[in-house]
Amino acid sequence: MTINSEEAVNNFKIPFTRYDLGWVVLCIGMAIGAGIIYMPIQAGVKGIWVFVFAIILSYPAIYWLQDLYLKTLTQTKSCDSYAEIITQYLGKNWGGLLGITYFLMLLMGILNYSMSLVNDSATYLHSYRLTETFLSKTSWYPLILLAIIVAIANQGERLLFRISGPMILFKLGVIVFLGLVMMPYWSLSNISAFPPLLTFLRDVLLTLPFTLFSILFVQILNPMNIAFRKVERDPLVASYRAVRATRIAYIVLAVSVLFFAFSFSFAITKEEAISALDQNISALALASQIMPGDLVNILSVTLNIFAILTAFFSIYLGFKEAVVGLAVNLISRIAGADKVNRAKLSFTVAIGIVIFLWVWVSFDFSVMLLMQISGPIFGLVACLIPFYLVAKVPALENLRAKRNYYIAFYGILLCISPFLKFVE
Repeated sequence: MTINSEEAVNNFKIPFTRYDLGWVVLCIGMAIGAGIIYMPIQAGVKGIWVFVFAIILSYPAIYWLQDLYLKTLTQTKSCDSYAEIITQYLGKNWGGLLGITYFLMLLMGILNYSMSLVNDSATYLHSYRLTETFLSKTSWYPLILLAIIVAIANQGERLLFRISGPMILFKLGVIVFLGLVMMPYWSLSNISAFPPLLTFLRDVLLTLPFTLFSILFVQILNPMNIAFRKVERDPLVASYRAVRATRIAYIVLAVSVLFFAFSFSFAITKEEAISALDQNISALALASQIMPGDLVNILSVTLNIFAILTAFFSIYLGFKEAVVGLAVNLISRIAGADKVNRAKLSFTVAIGIVIFLWVWVSFDFSVMLLMQISGPIFGLVACLIPFYLVAKVPALENLRAKRNYYIAFYGILLCISPFLKFVE
């Protein structure tokens, strides 16, 4: 039977449980990370008109691409990893190749958040005089911190619900609150004149990765799909619950993030935004410089820590699943699928992730540059691959629609956007 969420809702009255709420919260936690705290800076530098048009291009595309991406994942007989799902559609070779692109998409995210987690935590410890030096420059601090965080994330989604849930709800509340307290600083003089057309188009494309990552949680959709398939014997119900969770999370994010971003855009000058870009600081750090008092500073610091930590927890689920999927694909070629010991493989992968991230953070790569160059990978995995699957695989014929062409168009724009840095 074809798995279809619309069919499921017509046949079942499916309750919204605490487990569903937990996944909604994790989706929100995945989205509220580096994208949202850097997007107001990009908007301030490029201007409100560029920002508005980038939002108009991005937000409908994000809704549709996540919906299509998830539905392509729910229509297989079994689902243990992304690579194994693609294998069922296109065979082992395509499963391995596209599994690598999926791995690269999640790799960009976990590199981003591991770098921010180590550097920002060390900076705060030093700023509050808890340490005399920046611990991020030592060899032992990043290793211990990453080992602890990965050990917690490795316990599964139910523990993450309990740990991340309160932090995610707190940071969502702080985003709305900061948007409100910035309102007295709004000024029409911060709305810049409309730029020349070619400059406008170039800056819109350069801003697309920031608007994309402001509410994107596609990285966690396959772990959520797998989790619902494990707790629901009927794949129709599992599909419906997963799609419903994504739609609720999207609505909450779109409303709160847009209010936060526009409030900052009206409150900061272009000069302040450029200064923040030069200092490589987020909108939260900029807010603490603009607004007097300790409250905003405390909230900004707390939000930054919670945003990075919960986003890391969320993306870890997807990243580990991607690595395990590639390993299973490789082992099954050499020794056969029945030789895979998933418990040992899971433990080995977790150790490998800690060591890999420990080495990575020593390079101290720019977070904002990493976000911009990751656009093509997200365009390929989240937009172009689902479009191709739906167009070519007969089992996905029920997902064919005109809006898929817009998803493909948006994916192409994401692939183009980083190259415009050379003509900026």
